[in-house]
Amino acid sequence: MPRIPRAGSGDDDEGQEPEDVAADEMSTDAADEQEAMTEEVAETEAAPAPPPRVSVVNEPSEAEEYQWHTGLNRPTGVPDAVEFVDIHKAFGRNKILRGLNMGLPEGKISMILGPSGTGKSVCIKHMVGLLYPDEGDVLVHGESVPNMQDDELFEMRKKFGVLFQDGALFGSMNLFDNVCFPLRQHTDKGEDEIAEIVNKRLLEVGLNAAGDKFPNELSGGMRKRAGFARALVLDPDIVLFDEPDSGLDPVRTALLCELIQEIHEENGGAYVVITHDIMSARRVAEHISVLWKGRIVESGPAEELFNSDNAFVRQFLSGESQGPLGME
Repeated sequence: MPRIPRAGSGDDDEGQEPEDVAADEMSTDAADEQEAMTEEVAETEAAPAPPPRVSVVNEPSEAEEYQWHTGLNRPTGVPDAVEFVDIHKAFGRNKILRGLNMGLPEGKISMILGPSGTGKSVCIKHMVGLLYPDEGDVLVHGESVPNMQDDELFEMRKKFGVLFQDGALFGSMNLFDNVCFPLRQHTDKGEDEIAEIVNKRLLEVGLNAAGDKFPNELSGGMRKRAGFARALVLDPDIVLFDEPDSGLDPVRTALLCELIQEIHEENGGAYVVITHDIMSARRVAEHISVLWKGRIVESGPAEELFNSDNAFVRQFLSGESQGPLGME
């Protein structure tokens, strides 16, 4: 008796169970999928690799980075009050001073100029022993500051007067007591002698009538002058000015520069001004050191620096936008 095919089945399915047919179809689909994947892999291997998203930037060599640093130290004809000898200083990975060699001459108004963040204020802290170099030496009148004992360092600091950026006056003291503070702290002078010295210094800076005022009652320019008077009361050999013109308008900056010149002519000593204000440098500087990337580009008498052939020195001292110094 002939066999009757099941309903819905074709001739090719004759003699197969439904499960067998499904297995054949799945096997065919898997084979097709495997073939497609093989072709895709082959195409991927044949295609060129995409360009990398991050490119490696080569750091400039030391010769390229310091190509403008001649290190030229033009002679001044006088000994140095302060000398930096191959100073290196870093804060973590941030290298600030990187082989600094700089002399600040005796009896002159010296200015350390350079872009912001290049290590100018760090120099002041090394001079007075608030920071010590990682390598190198700092000499004050020929004596090594890093090698001083605590008592020697304490005595050495009496050679310095310091005018900080904002005056650094004590808010709880009036102006007279602020200026008295170094004398009361570091000397055995009586109050009458202290008052005589303080009144003299206040008169020099034009604040003799403001002794009873508190710092919050003074203008920015008055606070600067008060800080200047306080820096002078111990008759220091070296006076340090940390950006004395910051926050002052052009007229008061010019008046402060004149005051610095007048008092220097009267008292002498080595004045060291940290600034990036070129007009102040033109007014008062007798010696200029141009600092960049933790090293001296050039240094020497002010008139020679303003006529330098060095491209960086010329750009910085003229305030031009074109030159080696950019926004980076």
